[in-house]
Amino acid sequence: MSVDSWDRTPRPASYSDRLGLELEGGIEDEEPGGVRRPGVIAGGALLAVAVVLTALNLRPAITSVGPLLAEMRGSLGASAIWASVLTTLPGLCFAGAGLAAPLLSRRFGIGSAIGFALAVLTAGLVLRVVDGQLVVLGGTLVATAGIALINVLIPVVIKDSFPARVGMMTGVYTAALQGGGAAGSAASPPLETTLGGWRLSLGSWAVLAALALGVWLFAVRGTGRAAKPAASAAGGRSLMRSPLAWIVTIFFGLQSFIAYVVMGWLPQVFIDSGVSKGDAGLLLGLISVIAVPISLVIPPVAARQGSQSWWIFGMGVCGVAGMLGLLVAPAFSPLLWSVLIGIGMSVFSLALTVIALRARTGADTARLSGMAQGYGYLLAAVGPFVFGLLHDATGGWTVSLIVLIAVTCAQMSVGFLAGRPRFV
Repeated sequence: MSVDSWDRTPRPASYSDRLGLELEGGIEDEEPGGVRRPGVIAGGALLAVAVVLTALNLRPAITSVGPLLAEMRGSLGASAIWASVLTTLPGLCFAGAGLAAPLLSRRFGIGSAIGFALAVLTAGLVLRVVDGQLVVLGGTLVATAGIALINVLIPVVIKDSFPARVGMMTGVYTAALQGGGAAGSAASPPLETTLGGWRLSLGSWAVLAALALGVWLFAVRGTGRAAKPAASAAGGRSLMRSPLAWIVTIFFGLQSFIAYVVMGWLPQVFIDSGVSKGDAGLLLGLISVIAVPISLVIPPVAARQGSQSWWIFGMGVCGVAGMLGLLVAPAFSPLLWSVLIGIGMSVFSLALTVIALRARTGADTARLSGMAQGYGYLLAAVGPFVFGLLHDATGGWTVSLIVLIAVTCAQMSVGFLAGRPRFV
């Protein structure tokens, strides 16, 4: 089956035309049968602020661990296997909770579902610093469950509440997300020194999550459950047989595979090459910071074009160059390798943009987002575990980095297809 045959339904001439139709009311915010989707929230400045604050909380729970992993293992008497499990948990949890997100939003409304997820995230961040190895794993599981629900649902909020500004709001959301990730890795070592230990350093991120929860609840007040949620659910169609949906899912999974390997293990790779712990955390923070301006500029530009394929491919080339440098001469220029890897990882903003652009409506966006992030993160979950396992088996990082380069090349190929202008 050719790619061109996946979707023969007439559509607007360009994505800018399509977004204009949405603004003018030409594309309805309804499920088949005239049932309005659950919990569609009116867009506005307060909701935009709530989205940004929420996005700031979607990475620190993960990126704050890498620079402190050695101290955590020493304090808890934990093994390398425990560390691999800890860095793998986010991907596994993102898969399971991500698949559940559309059901939760249909049942309670999207505003309430995201509020619940922020409360779960806050509780998990507190729980994981109160006791030993199993409690750390359990709290991480709870925190990342909250993040997983938000990951799936925020693109739907952007699609429904800011229909004429999908690219811009996706860029702002992604920039805030990456900024939060940078803060998590860069600020956690100084917080450890200031607050007197890794527990208070990691636990302090619960304050930011609680702030986001308060603003979110205020922004979506009055948003109730939609009428006839059962009818809405019944009217939905499965994307499991859509080749394009699976391409988007694999693309999302491969870029997440790379991202969670980098967030979980790159500081240790730098430390083993002679970089100090503090500098390793700053380099990981730099990787996230680089994505901020890229996320603000490229998604809005790419969303106005028919295809995002070459943007995806070009970012992948930069990522491969940085990983090759890290493989061949890790101590030569850690700063340069970090910049290149950061550009490569900025493809995450386009992965989210592609999810919105490959679907016609918010309902299809919810299904595609749930599928891409549910199954995609299941694929990504094996990344940190395999990366660490190969290191333990070989005693070095060479084989692990070669595998990561191969995955990046695969991401570029699949992403090129995902970026083509089609609809699921």
